[in-house]
Amino acid sequence: MMALALALACTFVLPARAEEPAKVAGKWELSWQGSQGPITATVDFKQNGENLEGTFTRNSTEGTVGGTVKGKAIDFTVTLETPNAKIKVHYTGQVDGDTMKGTVPYGQSTREWTAKRAK
Repeated sequence: MMALALALACTFVLPARAEEPAKVAGKWELSWQGSQGPITATVDFKQNGENLEGTFTRNSTEGTVGGTVKGKAIDFTVTLETPNAKIKVHYTGQVDGDTMKGTVPYGQSTREWTAKRAK
């Protein structure tokens, strides 16, 4: 009886375990709708637990990536160096197996983006 009471007490007292971060390491094909049509890029994530880093490549432009993945929620920033400025673009979204989708600021609005794991 005492063991049952202790087991029930632990059920209500112990904090819930955090959801494991989605596994996103590797190359992803990212796309979103630009003002003149579809835009595609490649993101190569390196993952250490919830922490992400990596590279972003679009045409001949390359940038760095830093962010997190908590459960299925992904949040990362792409930093691009141009001759005139450093540009940072913030992506948020959800991971669903080998696909992702979310939003990214685009001018004065936001655009939806999608990604699929590269084969």
